[in-house]
Amino acid sequence: MNLGRSHLEHVLSKQPNTNLAKNVILFVGDGMGLATVTAARIFKGQQQGMEGAEKGSLVWETFPDVGLVKTYNVDKQVPDSAGTGTAIFTGVKTNMGVVGVDARVPKGKCDATQVKKASLDSIMQWAQASGKLTGFVTTTRVTHATPSSTYARSPHREWECNAKIPIGATNCVKDIARQLIEDEPGRNLRVIFGGGLSPMGVANYTGPDEEVCKRTDGRNLADEWVRDKESAGVRATFVRNNGELARVTPGEHDAVMGLFATNHMEYDAERDQGPEGSPSLLNMTTTAMRLLQKGPNGFLLMVEGGLIDQAHHQNYARLALMETVGMEATVQAVLEMTSREDTLVIVTADHSHTMTMNGYPARGNDILGMAHNSTKKQLFETLTYANGPGHYDHLNNATDRSSVYLDPSQMANRSDIHYRHFAPIGIKSETHGGEDIAVYAIGPFSHLFNGVHEQNYIAHAISCAGQFGPNADMCKSTKSAASGFGSKAHPIAIMLIFTFVRITLL
Repeated sequence: MNLGRSHLEHVLSKQPNTNLAKNVILFVGDGMGLATVTAARIFKGQQQGMEGAEKGSLVWETFPDVGLVKTYNVDKQVPDSAGTGTAIFTGVKTNMGVVGVDARVPKGKCDATQVKKASLDSIMQWAQASGKLTGFVTTTRVTHATPSSTYARSPHREWECNAKIPIGATNCVKDIARQLIEDEPGRNLRVIFGGGLSPMGVANYTGPDEEVCKRTDGRNLADEWVRDKESAGVRATFVRNNGELARVTPGEHDAVMGLFATNHMEYDAERDQGPEGSPSLLNMTTTAMRLLQKGPNGFLLMVEGGLIDQAHHQNYARLALMETVGMEATVQAVLEMTSREDTLVIVTADHSHTMTMNGYPARGNDILGMAHNSTKKQLFETLTYANGPGHYDHLNNATDRSSVYLDPSQMANRSDIHYRHFAPIGIKSETHGGEDIAVYAIGPFSHLFNGVHEQNYIAHAISCAGQFGPNADMCKSTKSAASGFGSKAHPIAIMLIFTFVRITLL
């Protein structure tokens, strides 16, 4: 009763913040659907020994404004990160698998004239045009679907390096890595942190994943990026590990590229934390913040918790929750480094996954445990997936088996971070989910995110709040209306006041 009343009092006391969002920080938890947020909230509380962890909150769940976002692509009910990233960062929904182009371009079809006509500008380009510093941080490859949606235009998300572009398309479009260092807005980014040494031509990936691009043109794009910056009088450096990142200072560096893995970066639970190891999302983000805060006109920073998605694809529920909690620590650090008066912080996802929280587990039950402990019912986990490789791990291959699946409570590796939760349909990589995801916001014009929105609305709301890009003037008129007369946006309000005054004088 008291908790509900205090929350009501808090909601009633809210006043819209209509200041200019000088700085905008957009967090994207890749694959962080509502089931992931709920489970991560409970997981965090249980890890901290909190009684009644279900009542806890992730930091963004305390933000004053929350909305829901429709994630479908133009051609797919269930989306991918290229289509959703393009919607978030350009304000235009598009097809699955394409980056930075509208729906006139089908995935994998490259016509140079059509690609040029369909090319879209992103929030990074809008911000740069208004004099803001820009950058992004990701735990995936810097050329992967979500980060590349901030700077690239390509008919195929996998054309990350020259070796992936089909022979017939080589004269149609540059590979995504080249676009990052050669074209706007990529070449103007001041911070680029993530994995992806291989598609950038710095060091080749060696491993089982055939999807990782390896350049065949002999180019080292990181070196070229540094030279390009220095020729323009920008103090730039390239870093590859914790030790080198720690030596980056705003006083000595204006632009920094950090590539910390040949492929995606390692899960936070597995990374080497020493000088030769790779940084956490928190370390990369706070370094990026210090560099971008030098800009007199403010900055725009995109931060992606990309390994939430990678963990879900493997049915690694524990790792997905750990990565989500790690992103939460990063959001908290950003809040401590900024002011609510001039900085808009947004937390959202690009899509969800098929993980569900099911059964009727008792309050306080281990979120990674069994949904019940009855010996009279078939045991199953609270967190299960609709599909994925976990199916094969749970198959009972015994010749005298009494059940198709193993008893999950008896599986020896349940506490291992690579333990795969059960999925009834076996496929190599678990799929995305298609339900709405959430968007949380705090700071100037955060109230714009209340309600249910198409995913491409996010870019338009950012443009308005930050007063850059195509909707720059829309929030200016709101501000002037809030402070007095003179706004054409509120003629009805002016007419009502005039009528009231006239009646009073009669």
